Amino acid sequence: MTNQKPYTLDRVVRLTMGGALLVGLVWLLSYLSDVLMPFAAALVLAYLLNPLVELLQRLVKNRLAAVLLSLLLCLAVGVGLAWAVVPLVGREISHAATLVQNLANNSDLAQKAAHELPAKLLPLVQSILDRPAVKEFLGSSDMWGMLASLARKLLPGLWGLLGQVGSVFAALSGLVVVGLYAFFLMLDLDQITKGWRESLPPAYRRRTLELVDDFTGALRSYFRAQAAVAGLVGVLFAIGFSIIGLPLGILLGLFIGMLNMVPYLQLLGLVPAFFLAVMAGLDGGHGVWMMLGLTGGVFAVVQVTQDTFLTPRIVGRTMSLSPAFLLLSLSVWGKLLGFLGLLLAIPFTCLVWAWYQRFVVNKGAPEQLSPDPGS
Repeated sequence: MTNQKPYTLDRVVRLTMGGALLVGLVWLLSYLSDVLMPFAAALVLAYLLNPLVELLQRLVKNRLAAVLLSLLLCLAVGVGLAWAVVPLVGREISHAATLVQNLANNSDLAQKAAHELPAKLLPLVQSILDRPAVKEFLGSSDMWGMLASLARKLLPGLWGLLGQVGSVFAALSGLVVVGLYAFFLMLDLDQITKGWRESLPPAYRRRTLELVDDFTGALRSYFRAQAAVAGLVGVLFAIGFSIIGLPLGILLGLFIGMLNMVPYLQLLGLVPAFFLAVMAGLDGGHGVWMMLGLTGGVFAVVQVTQDTFLTPRIVGRTMSLSPAFLLLSLSVWGKLLGFLGLLLAIPFTCLVWAWYQRFVVNKGAPEQLSPDPGS
């Protein structure tokens, strides 16, 4: 016998209203995705930094001081890395700009390109190099200008709200907004957690909290593990590209590592990596195809290392979801919510997975959704 409830008119109406509410929520998130991006990024940052805040809070006995110390520590680490990396990146950008100018001015480099590249590929490369955005990026040694361009891509809605107030100021403003969101979230995280828990109806509190605890535990563990994998992958790519002499190798490697916060998104780095490999092959003595092979080899080695060692040992211990299922969730949520969906695909998947484990695998549905006994 089954405990399944009959589909009465009242139940059908409730299910219909719930489905309509879910569709409306998805539409609203999609409509506000540009504006919600800074908040979503800050929420992820707050989750990642909260253990550090709690550790410092036990030492200084003050939440505000612990949050400030955590942000200052992260800022110091970021400034230190920038101090070490920016000069190297600047030199690589200058070198790449020289290659672009030589290729565009019909020099010996252009003649070598016509000899080594297929007839249909050379016009494509030249058309890419002639684009204003590419010339502006490679022809400028201003790191603030590149940060401003990156901010326009990551925070389009916020950028539009800020208006024409200067590229440097707008880029810094976007980072400040994310920092402010993260600051207030970390400052009030304990109060927010306790407040909403206490506001739940007593009849449903225990089972709801069990579901939420499963979800937040899986989410927190996954993001921390994925951040560790992304950092290691970025370092491996930067080292590999530097060894083979790829222009902008350090910058591209770290960027691919950052993309790896969303699983499999690092594959987007194949296009700029192979383009830079063509430029390096034309400029150096290895040849275009040798550089393409070396670049592909770096991707293959790092990907195999990630899939066979890093991800199983670091991420595999936090979630039992297969890579194929994670890729499917990224596709579905990305289609529904755009880039915001890519960022929140794993949290939403964790929520669905926690519900499935709690109420389906544990044979708790539909009784688990009823009020607690004795309440």
